[in-house]
Amino acid sequence: MVSFTLLIAGFIGLLLGLALSVTRPGGVLANRGFNATLNFLVNVFRPIPFIILVAVLGPLTKVVTGSIIGTNAGIFVMIVGGVFSIARIVEQNLVAVDPGVIEAVRATGARPLRIIATVLIPEALGPLVLGYTYIVIGIVDMSAMVGAIGGGGLGDFALTRGYQVFRWDVTLVATAVIILLVQLLQFLGNRLARKALRQ
Repeated sequence: MVSFTLLIAGFIGLLLGLALSVTRPGGVLANRGFNATLNFLVNVFRPIPFIILVAVLGPLTKVVTGSIIGTNAGIFVMIVGGVFSIARIVEQNLVAVDPGVIEAVRATGARPLRIIATVLIPEALGPLVLGYTYIVIGIVDMSAMVGAIGGGGLGDFALTRGYQVFRWDVTLVATAVIILLVQLLQFLGNRLARKALRQ
């Protein structure tokens, strides 16, 4: 669930975050109306707590996956929740790139797509890796909550095999596995970020 969600939401969120960044006033593809629309869309979905998002998206989830419970339903809601969080993190990291560097490349006559591919993303790569690490950990959290709608995974295991039958040892083991997984992901993310920053 985590891998599939990261693959789909990571790609869509990257495109959406890029669009938010480059269409800002002063951006390489500045478009105030388009940027305002995207900002509104992100601001609507991003603050909704995941468990409420599951309920809100119920009708749409049923249309897309054929059910409002189960693994596929959980993955769909995780993708929707992940896209908007990723988009905002991508935008924030791209906006932090030194405008002077972008202007210098723009002054040479470089087209917007070339600026994005050769300057904007490479300059923000280290922070982007850390941002995606944070998102992966958030997706792990969401996957645990998907257990509440029968989505499987560690969350479902902790609930149905532990909490609901008063097996506290099972719940604790599932929690420990999630903690170890998060620690591993953070360690790998930090290493990749250091390599991207050439430290």
